[in-house]
Amino acid sequence: MSHINLLPWRETLRKQRQQEFGVAAVAALIFAALVMLLVHMQVEAMIDHQNSRNRYLEQEIALMDQKIKQIEKLEKTKQQLLARMNIIQRLQQSRPLVVHLFDELVKTTPDGVVLSAIRQAGNLVTLNGVAESNTRVSAFMRNVESSEWIEAPGLDIISGGKGKKDAVRNAFTLQVAVKSDETEEAKNKGKKK
Repeated sequence: MSHINLLPWRETLRKQRQQEFGVAAVAALIFAALVMLLVHMQVEAMIDHQNSRNRYLEQEIALMDQKIKQIEKLEKTKQQLLARMNIIQRLQQSRPLVVHLFDELVKTTPDGVVLSAIRQAGNLVTLNGVAESNTRVSAFMRNVESSEWIEAPGLDIISGGKGKKDAVRNAFTLQVAVKSDETEEAKNKGKKK
């Protein structure tokens, strides 16, 4: 029987398989590297896209913040204008009030009472004057209570003295309140209830 040496053929086959495995491994590594490179590029593209969207949103937010500041300034200006308009309306409404006040003082002041000074602070009017007697001051206060435009008389000071021709004069200080539309509305609401 002849002896056949199969070792070199097996050795050649093993080397060939090792080479094929090496080539396949290198190809797999290159393929894996390409896949990783493509995934990395895709992720980078997504990050860049998201960053550009974020920058756009930040720009829009900055524009909205500017608009909000402008709106706040406009609101502040609006409030100031409304306050001015309210003051002007109150002044317009109080213009005829002075005429009514003087007219009412003429109607309510009895004979023997002379007013020497009139001061107004808000709805409170201070009247200084001289009366022939205390009863004249009392009559004046009663007339004020029944008046349409003034109310709540309060006598602060009354002092007696002699005037011209030895006549007794009583100096007085009287405070009255001017009726306002708000006071009338409150009274009317109270009557309705």
